[in-house]
Amino acid sequence: MASKDVNFEAGFDANRKYKDSVFTLLFGNDKAAREVIRTLFSKGYNPDMDIVFMTAKNVLKNGRLNDLSFILDDKLVVLIEHQSTINDNMPLRMLLYIVLIYEEYLKRFRDKGILYTKNMFTIPEPVFIVFHVGDDMPEEKRVLRLSDMFAKSGLRTPVSVASLELVVIVYNMNKGHNPDIAQNSPLLGGYATFIFMVQENQKNGMCREDAIQKAVLDCINQNVLKEFLEQHRGEVVSMLLEEWNLDDAIAVAKRDGEVWGEVRGKRQVAKTMKDKGKSIDEIIEMTGLTVDDILRL
Repeated sequence: MASKDVNFEAGFDANRKYKDSVFTLLFGNDKAAREVIRTLFSKGYNPDMDIVFMTAKNVLKNGRLNDLSFILDDKLVVLIEHQSTINDNMPLRMLLYIVLIYEEYLKRFRDKGILYTKNMFTIPEPVFIVFHVGDDMPEEKRVLRLSDMFAKSGLRTPVSVASLELVVIVYNMNKGHNPDIAQNSPLLGGYATFIFMVQENQKNGMCREDAIQKAVLDCINQNVLKEFLEQHRGEVVSMLLEEWNLDDAIAVAKRDGEVWGEVRGKRQVAKTMKDKGKSIDEIIEMTGLTVDDILRL
């Protein structure tokens, strides 16, 4: 039984600093990873399997590593991510991620032209998993497919399946969901409980920092992730606070961007109408812009 880490920048500045999330701090070690693997793949898991951790640092959430990926006994690539909101774009994100993992994997071959050799060689089979803790998923499990993201061109090959597919399995780890996973992996169950406590504290009117601090203390007192939280209490509070504050900032920026995009779109429509000789009244009725806005076009 062995494990090792392979970290690669994948084209990013090697001097850039990357931070763990609470999720990767908790699960990014041999013992914790094996607990999750044993829970998810109980039938095929062997404790003597080697684990090689693979960290692709160009697929990040707000500059913070939020993913775990590793090759299990040179046979299976496992990509695991925690998410607090469902992201339907996850299959595409995972596709970009797995390409980087395979590129790194192929570096072990001395023959740099191995992709063009006659005989087929094998590569580790990928599995894509997301653990969800949030309010927007009522079901126990959700399956996201890359093919659902494809624009429908109307063109079809003789085979009636997508030429490219990637499937992500999202497990609901909120309280009361997937109890078998929570029971068989105390770390996963404890992590879900901790996040749930933070969210409940906020719903009860606490500010974010107080909500996190109280959840840490309550978990320690209730023997939930006790050793981990006692050892990393300060890090956990600062990590979670920074991560969620960044999420809020990005959400605001996205909303502002959408508003700006809407205004810009209206101006483009107005300019087109103006160029075609439409009256100002017609343009105002169509776009809602002011006379001054239209005259400046």
